[in-house]
Amino acid sequence: MSWFRWLPSFLGFPVGGWLAFQLVGSATSPPTAALAGAVAGTLIGTAQWLALRPAVSWHWIGVSTIGMGVGGALAAAVTGSATTVGALAVTGLIAGAAVGLGQGIAFRRGWRVAVLWTVTVGASWMLGWTVTSHVIVDADRGYAAFGSSGALAVTLITGLALRRILGPRRERPVTPAVSAAVGRLRDGPSAAGTQR
Repeated sequence: MSWFRWLPSFLGFPVGGWLAFQLVGSATSPPTAALAGAVAGTLIGTAQWLALRPAVSWHWIGVSTIGMGVGGALAAAVTGSATTVGALAVTGLIAGAAVGLGQGIAFRRGWRVAVLWTVTVGASWMLGWTVTSHVIVDADRGYAAFGSSGALAVTLITGLALRRILGPRRERPVTPAVSAAVGRLRDGPSAAGTQR
């Protein structure tokens, strides 16, 4: 997994949250939190899928959408849509775990990976909301997703977990035809003429 591919995926959080706020408004009840969560989850899932493909299928987007919609609604029901630091942390934990569960299954790498990813995403989203709650001044507006400060923290934490799940970036295998062509280029034109 390349950090250069994963790091830009953090943009899905502030852009998804902004679009959800524009389309749905404040997430102040379970129904509005579900709808806003689904909008934000679609953008977050798409940004992550673009970074992770071909390691995950396009189903990643769907499970992110559903997970954030269900997680957002459940979090709104549990917290009463409160926007205190504690309530936002609980929101992050619940919504993150819901998204992480779906995504963990979408990895198709067994139950251990699904559990690891669920815990990682839940904990990192809890941290993401906590960080953002100390940066933004209008958390009471009922945003569906945390902002850039929290998104960067989440992206770094999940990036570390992805390195464990997917492994470091590997070089692509070289085919014999490519290897021969590179050898001819390296040896120069005189070597090509003597090989006839």
